[in-house]
Amino acid sequence: MSNKHPLLMFNLLPVGSNISSWWNFGSMLLTCLMLQTMTGFFLAIHYTANVNLAFSSIIHITRDVPFGWIMQNTHAIGASMFFICIYTHIARGLYYGSYLNKEVWLTGTTLLIMLMATAFFGYVLPWGQMSFWAATVITNLLTAIPYLGTTLTTWLWGGFSINDPTLTRFFALHFILPFIIISLSSIHIMLLHNEGSSNPLGTNSDIDKIPFHPYHSYKDMLMLSILITSMLMITSFFPDLMNDPENFSKANPLVTPQHIKPEWYFLFAYGILRSIPNKLGGTLALLMSVTILISAPFTHTSYNRSMTFRPMAQPLFWTLIATFITITWAATKPVEPPFILISQVMSFLYFSFFITNPIFGWVENKITHNNM
Repeated sequence: MSNKHPLLMFNLLPVGSNISSWWNFGSMLLTCLMLQTMTGFFLAIHYTANVNLAFSSIIHITRDVPFGWIMQNTHAIGASMFFICIYTHIARGLYYGSYLNKEVWLTGTTLLIMLMATAFFGYVLPWGQMSFWAATVITNLLTAIPYLGTTLTTWLWGGFSINDPTLTRFFALHFILPFIIISLSSIHIMLLHNEGSSNPLGTNSDIDKIPFHPYHSYKDMLMLSILITSMLMITSFFPDLMNDPENFSKANPLVTPQHIKPEWYFLFAYGILRSIPNKLGGTLALLMSVTILISAPFTHTSYNRSMTFRPMAQPLFWTLIATFITITWAATKPVEPPFILISQVMSFLYFSFFITNPIFGWVENKITHNNM
């Protein structure tokens, strides 16, 4: 009879002894992914990808299907929780220099882009008023691409307007992409275990490692309990907390909502988009707002990995967080003064972080070298 611990496989994955609860968001994201996949499969069984029946099928799921309202609300709220966790995960990576594990960071950035695409396609599926018009605004951005824009838009729509073929394509993409995300997540996790986790000090963890279980697994269980409890509380008591009131009306191409906006987790990119009056410039800025994260490991210049020991960079980081929140807030407001100016200033500050951070790294290196 073997006396080995049943969780020996976790003991074979040692981690740094000083990693904090900020490192638990990875397991929370994995839990969100599994939850979204399971609830999404249930919803797909009852959903009808037809412009005349899509909205009614959502009502049917929430009213007639046993426990359908739980599945539908959990899937909708789970998307918001997913993005709360992933934005926190990215912020932690930027602060503690986790992006220096290049392969891990690049696969993670690719995952973010794919998650945003999946969430966008899913937001259109209920075929509510805001879903339809948000899809119209975003897909029309493709027309800004020189020469190919109109052709790409027509191909995506499956015609000359958003209709049945568009909804069918969005449903197919929303169903298929999660399986690609699961595969890419597996690669992301394998690369992470190959490279090893970073830590708050930004030092080499090999000299001081402890078993994953029980030291880190218990923190995982605590954070997962908080995540699941929060989701159940919102689903049970505030199911419409993150829904737009316009989306409770069936899509009507003849009636334009007073203020078109996407879900909250897209608002920072949407705010950057509409802060630029030029359509092509706004589209490029929208794409850059996410893809600029790819540059982080290639523009790191500081001797120190973590911002824990970078007093000049710390205010820069917190300015980025405040900027992200302010852009999100401004994007919920009408396109009029002073919100246009606020969005433009915040957009400038957002991109400035990725330019100023390496400059501050050079300055810090020079100061450190002169004091040696």
